[in-house]
Amino acid sequence: FQLQASGGGLVQPGGSLRLSCAASGVTLADYAIGWFRQAPGKEREEVGCISIFGGTTYYGDSVKGRSTISRVKNENMVTLQMNRLKPADTAVYYCAAAEMGCSPKYTDFQSWGQGTLVTVSS
Repeated sequence: FQLQASGGGLVQPGGSLRLSCAASGVTLADYAIGWFRQAPGKEREEVGCISIFGGTTYYGDSVKGRSTISRVKNENMVTLQMNRLKPADTAVYYCAAAEMGCSPKYTDFQSWGQGTLVTVSS
């Protein structure tokens, strides 16, 4: 199945942004949902992940302390809230689903969204 990531855009350094990940025809709570990002010329990088049923979250070192992944109650959606954004956060952000739980490796995720571009610039 395919996920839909949305909410990207242009934001000034120090600002905040909330990305959303949705899907139709499947229940996202049955999957671990990960967020990854890829900047031009760079490898795809882990942003974070929320476990199946949402009890545990994990964050990559580059965003730890500035980001929060949550499941939206009563909606089939997962959000990524990012604060104190930096130009280095500029990338295409992807959400992905994994049947076996969270992993820092994007190859462990089976279903992906199309990505949403986040640009941090003044």
